[in-house]
Amino acid sequence: MNLRIACAAVALAAMAQPASAQQYPSQQVRIVVPFSAGSNTDAQARILADKLSQMWKQQVIVENRPGIAGTASVAKSPADGYTLMLTSSGHPVANVISPAAPFDPVKDFAGVTQVSVVSASFMVPPELPANNLKEFIALAQKSPGKMNFGSAGTASTSYLAGEIFKQVAKVNLVHVPYKGAPEAMNSILRNDTQVYFASTTYSPDLVTSKKIKVLAVSSAKRAPNFPDVPTAAESGLPEYVYDSWFGVMAPAGTPPAILNKVAADIAAVLKLPDVKKAIDNQGLVATTQTPAEFDKLIASEAARYGKILREAGVGTAK
Repeated sequence: MNLRIACAAVALAAMAQPASAQQYPSQQVRIVVPFSAGSNTDAQARILADKLSQMWKQQVIVENRPGIAGTASVAKSPADGYTLMLTSSGHPVANVISPAAPFDPVKDFAGVTQVSVVSASFMVPPELPANNLKEFIALAQKSPGKMNFGSAGTASTSYLAGEIFKQVAKVNLVHVPYKGAPEAMNSILRNDTQVYFASTTYSPDLVTSKKIKVLAVSSAKRAPNFPDVPTAAESGLPEYVYDSWFGVMAPAGTPPAILNKVAADIAAVLKLPDVKKAIDNQGLVATTQTPAEFDKLIASEAARYGKILREAGVGTAK
């Protein structure tokens, strides 16, 4: 009798797993954004939250928790699909940049899907005496440690793009972290920093009004909204190619069925005409992946960029 009861319990547990995934979500879902309000990450999270709320008939809220603490809170959350995180391509090397980070960016998270990719623009103040990338590198090499590069914060894509550039171009720039992209943008407008590796989404109006200069873009191909701006490779630095991305993650251990459902539903949202237009208007290129594909990308970039940063003397391995 006990054996029959045990077998029945196992069968019921097995049946309960897919049922749980089919019923998801049955309550409010949080999307944690480890960056400030007004950032690219935040804007995309709010687009997804609005559409997923309609699709799921459940409230989806965005919670801004900038910095390592925000990411750590997701790692410690229940792996039930009710806490998600929309983050950037700085995530895979968070524990290299901040060795004291209380999480492993690969082991403690499960990938859901990419949402978009975007080039970084090499943004400088208009008064800086450099009109192309070669001139900037020459200027920086003449004044080692006297020029600053701003970022949206430690582990942000703007920080990673800057550190990789420093190593490839062999220049000594001082990193100045800010609490989000808006503050970093203001720093370049005030000439407090001399370069900011900003998403191309931030630049068009500022370029038109001549409040900034964009010397190059980091992508392998020219950015759609900056067709006249050369790539770093075209500017004489072929080793420098960096495409940043934004994507959704969940705590490690989240059931695969839930990860797959969320990925599929986000893919459906990104195909909506108004969402596609909103993404395009930000200068982003919408893209999706399966959870398995996204996990593979995160692990690959953790290894690749982690090696680059360690060789540059940034942080230490955990």
